[in-house]
Amino acid sequence: MRIVTATIRLTSSWLISGVIVSQPISATLPVANDTMASSGSISQSSNPKLITVSKAEFGVLRVDSNGRGNFTPTNRILLSQGGKYGWRIQLKDYTGEVTWREVLRLPKRPETWATDDGENFSVSADGVESVTKRTQMASDGVIENFWTITPGDPGGKHKIQVYVDERLIASFEFEVISLRR
Repeated sequence: MRIVTATIRLTSSWLISGVIVSQPISATLPVANDTMASSGSISQSSNPKLITVSKAEFGVLRVDSNGRGNFTPTNRILLSQGGKYGWRIQLKDYTGEVTWREVLRLPKRPETWATDDGENFSVSADGVESVTKRTQMASDGVIENFWTITPGDPGGKHKIQVYVDERLIASFEFEVISLRR
């Protein structure tokens, strides 16, 4: 009965399984300043390489019994225990470590909050917003994060914002829906 975050490495074998309530989504890729607007790049102070977002997606992740995953872009997530949702951002021509910060805002407080590996994680005083910070290797230029739905998680409109070097690089608005009405 808690929200769990997990990073899952996706393999080259993509299988579609089960039924997914889905609707394609385009992420909002904000412009942080004039430099970014003119070049499409974001600098990262810990790494002098310029970061350019070439694609940002939000959706569901289904993992088969062999640990292979299928990511399906959507902005409607079924409120189903064990379901995984999250984002994937493709960085153009980038390899190396990236430190990102994710802000997840829920419509109301869940029963519990938790992460699977004790990373840098905090929850707001009102319990509706979490901040996760992580440094990860941008394998093939991709950074990503996924959450697992657990009992007590709220339905409704959610929002995730992803920052690199304190600059907003993607924003995702989505709805967690229940089939029971």
